[in-house]
Amino acid sequence: MSTDTKDVIFFENLRRGDVALVGGKNSSLGEMVQTLGELGVAVPPGFATTSDAYRGFIAHNDLTDLVRETTQALADGKITLHETGETIRKAIRAGEWPDHLREAIAAAYRELSSRAGQQNMSVAVRSSATAEDLPDASFAGQQETYLNVTGEAQLLEACRKCYASLFTDRAISYRDAKGFDHMDVALSIGVQQMVRADTGGSGVMFSIDTESGFDKVVLINAAWGLGENVVQGAVTPDEYQVYKPFLGKKGLKPILERKLGAKEKKMIYSGDPANPVRNVPTSKAERAAYVLNDDEIVELARQAAEIERHYGQPMDMEWARDGDSGKLYIVQARPETVQSRVDAGALKSYTIREHGELLISGIAVGEAVAAGHVSLIEDVKDIDDFVDDTILVTSQTDPDWVPIMKRARAIVTDHGGRTSHAAIVSRELGVPAIVGCGDATHVLHHEQEVTVSCAEGDEGRVYAGTSDYEVEDLDLSQLPETKTHVMLNLANPATAARWWRLPTDGVGLARMEFVINNAIKVHPLALLHFDELKDEAAKEEIAELTKGYDDKADYFIDHLAMGLARIASFCHPKPVIVRMSDFKTNEYADLLGGRQFEPHEENPMIGWRGASRYYDPGYKDGFALECQAIRRVREAMGFDNVIVMIPFCRTPEEADQVLAVMKENGLERGKNGMQVYVMCEIPSNVILADQFAERFDGFSIGSNDLTQLTLGIDRDSDRLAGLFDERSPAVVWMIRSVIERAHAKGCKVGLCGQAPSNYPDFAKVLVEAGIDSMSVTPDSFFEVKRNVAEAES
Repeated sequence: MSTDTKDVIFFENLRRGDVALVGGKNSSLGEMVQTLGELGVAVPPGFATTSDAYRGFIAHNDLTDLVRETTQALADGKITLHETGETIRKAIRAGEWPDHLREAIAAAYRELSSRAGQQNMSVAVRSSATAEDLPDASFAGQQETYLNVTGEAQLLEACRKCYASLFTDRAISYRDAKGFDHMDVALSIGVQQMVRADTGGSGVMFSIDTESGFDKVVLINAAWGLGENVVQGAVTPDEYQVYKPFLGKKGLKPILERKLGAKEKKMIYSGDPANPVRNVPTSKAERAAYVLNDDEIVELARQAAEIERHYGQPMDMEWARDGDSGKLYIVQARPETVQSRVDAGALKSYTIREHGELLISGIAVGEAVAAGHVSLIEDVKDIDDFVDDTILVTSQTDPDWVPIMKRARAIVTDHGGRTSHAAIVSRELGVPAIVGCGDATHVLHHEQEVTVSCAEGDEGRVYAGTSDYEVEDLDLSQLPETKTHVMLNLANPATAARWWRLPTDGVGLARMEFVINNAIKVHPLALLHFDELKDEAAKEEIAELTKGYDDKADYFIDHLAMGLARIASFCHPKPVIVRMSDFKTNEYADLLGGRQFEPHEENPMIGWRGASRYYDPGYKDGFALECQAIRRVREAMGFDNVIVMIPFCRTPEEADQVLAVMKENGLERGKNGMQVYVMCEIPSNVILADQFAERFDGFSIGSNDLTQLTLGIDRDSDRLAGLFDERSPAVVWMIRSVIERAHAKGCKVGLCGQAPSNYPDFAKVLVEAGIDSMSVTPDSFFEVKRNVAEAES
């Protein structure tokens, strides 16, 4: 049984309602220790000092008047923020411990060490402010943490420094901005058994997507060593995303993303009592390896989901893996304070129309676009040189920079991940940021005019000059209901989650070739026949991309499956129609290693593309990899809402051959709910609709190709552009005919293309013809929804 006093309380005797007593951080640790242990959430044991202990320390050293007078002098403009913080911190660090408080902390430390069968246990000493982590304010990272503290003397010194850190410059500035009285906020200290993450790994995770607010994913960041580097944004960590609804379902591993971070250094024990931790460079092997394996990723995500379920709100957590035991621990949990407060009925959409040269890219924080001049500041001592309303460019966004971050138009850094404290603050301030760029401070220069775009998916981009971009406010409450389904065309997995709030009826077209081109970059046959590649430069690049994969084909399957799963996840269980690869031969040849496997064609547009490749010995093995990726998405990851669509299928006999190859690869129409659609983009698809309907579950009209092949017009020809019109009576006849004949056979028919958004009258034609669905790009969803509603009225 723990020995609690008015100054010290062990975690197992604290609950979440004890914020006023021990702060948000420590009350949350107590809550988890008491309630979540039986659910497999492991929290290292420890104790907390109380807010009464802090106030007693301040009173014992007669510091109340000094704090009030100094902060008032700051408010009156008589002294600077730096002078204010330094004066108060110096006074607190010079303070003496009241005897009863010194003994209470020492006794609790001895008891904690004794429980573990140790003497002078290594502990983490963390600050927990009594006003921190409120639903409308995040004090994350504003006070200090001290790691690998051993012995009573070191512990008491670390506790004194924690008290002083209540008055860091960033903390003073933040309380002023939020309207908190400096004397109303007290500080509790958490003393917790160290997890040997110095020889393992650690990081941060959120039970919500930090950028889009998508509430069905867990986002995990991970780095080698102790966790402060991830928290401070000093390294670019690994990043993983996991789909929450499938956690706990037997046999499923719903990992949506696995992104390798640079992990430039790691924090380890130093052996020096004066400086108990230090940073060392990571090895090449550590940088090339993921910190977590798939089982660990899923287990951490499961714990995050349990914590969120218990607290009833999205959570921000820190975790650590013990290098000796391999056990995973949760060392902190607090409410998420940005996305959970976003107005769910409103969306702001940014679209880049034209932009200059791409200068640098990194991890996007926020979903906005900002243009302006660069303020390049590499050292925190120079922050007074920052020019208001410019773009802050620095090495890392440490929380010390908060006083100027809120005055920046955007932020760009060399290091950091999307879960660093500075990234959290950037989101809260509504300031777009791009972190982990690598060498932004070398590429960008002072007063340079640039555009910072965080509106193009996970990757943030800095363009030269001021880009042409559009901002649109979207009010979901104004969208009408429609009987005709309106779906989305999506290609980029990184942007899919942005649209989760849209009342879409699913994804009518997910383009597989975009995922291959952007996430994989390699021709599938170049992976299957890697040793036979003649292009040495391509071979070297492929070897670099596929590091960590013993079988290079697994690289293709793994990345394609995760990309498609991210698209399938944001609207599950609504249907997501994935079109199998539809590159032309010249486009396949442009993939790494592709030229060796592709013929030259004079007219690739109507050449060896779509279905004709899938059963052909020249590509059949590549198609097999596509099938295996789909099978992984549906069976191993759980997204049985994925429907396969076959493009450019010229004859019913060709359809039979494709379906046979799919069956050979474990994708059998009708088995386990498997549906297969066909693109209707060739006149033969309409003329022989009855026969195609016997082989497929639905049709999706590709209006561009159908118009091209009906009118005999190259859709890419500038000279013939005036003749290209989806509303041509001949094309409309084709559309009406296939709808009528497919419906007679019980098949659904959709259309994927921009015509319904470009031409309201075309939407009316489709509705009158009885189309089941229209699939459009997200930026035209509102317009099409309105056009369809008007056509139905």
